[in-house]
Amino acid sequence: MSIELKNVMYTYSPGTAYEIHALKNINLNIPNGQFIGMIGHTGSGKSTLIQHFNALIQPTSGTILYNGEDIWAEKYDRKTLRSEVGLVFQYPEHQLFESDVLSDVCFGPMNQGLSREEAETEAKKALQQVGFKEKNYGKSPFELSGGQKKRVAIAGVLAMNPKILILDEPTAGLDPKGRDDILDQIAQLHKVRGITIILVSHSMEDIAKYVERLIVMNHGEVAFDDTPKEVFSHYRELEAMGLAAPQITYIMHALKEKGLDVDTEATTVEEARESILKALTENMDGRNRQ
Repeated sequence: MSIELKNVMYTYSPGTAYEIHALKNINLNIPNGQFIGMIGHTGSGKSTLIQHFNALIQPTSGTILYNGEDIWAEKYDRKTLRSEVGLVFQYPEHQLFESDVLSDVCFGPMNQGLSREEAETEAKKALQQVGFKEKNYGKSPFELSGGQKKRVAIAGVLAMNPKILILDEPTAGLDPKGRDDILDQIAQLHKVRGITIILVSHSMEDIAKYVERLIVMNHGEVAFDDTPKEVFSHYRELEAMGLAAPQITYIMHALKEKGLDVDTEATTVEEARESILKALTENMDGRNRQ
């Protein structure tokens, strides 16, 4: 299920003193099944952009297509679009409102026309997939920890069986273990369900570890759109945008400058470890031959 943006522009408060051009001539193609990361400093346009994907915001100009159809055409069914293109906001409190967890996750499927029984089946499946424990199904969503709330918010969207899942800073405010747990569950969802996932994050390490494609937003424009390795090779340009590459990138470049023949394109701890061990082994072999 693909999303295509053609020359999309969006302006806040047009014609006033507060006019802001949030998106400028965006052209993107999101094909089926990709795991995509999106980064950008505050005010770069990334949050505005993702709200265009499921018609929460209408572009000032340009066209947005979902499976080849214009989502702002007069008779287009945007309610169905929003069930197929699910968006999980950064703050889960914005999406939680029922008296107990199970009812909250059932809301979306029931709104799609499922019976309570059918909705509960989908809700329980979604809660299991995000690692939420059954003993907490009867709790109020507002009694939960931050990590639990995020899991329930994600499950609430998953229960509607979306084709595309958009996550806006899903790990913000979580401790390292909570962050890893959530992202591992999301990666597993991508693997098992085969759905398209768009992950908005400030964590370069998370992006490097999980995504296959990385879109960088800067001042309302797409600055880079490539593999993480290729994008992070431009770490000096990223710094100029107020961003950074993963710490591993800086470590590997520093080692290279010190004369160790390591792979400066390594972006994860595992890749770096393998490259450093290989370089050290080759160094030792070279000395032994001398």
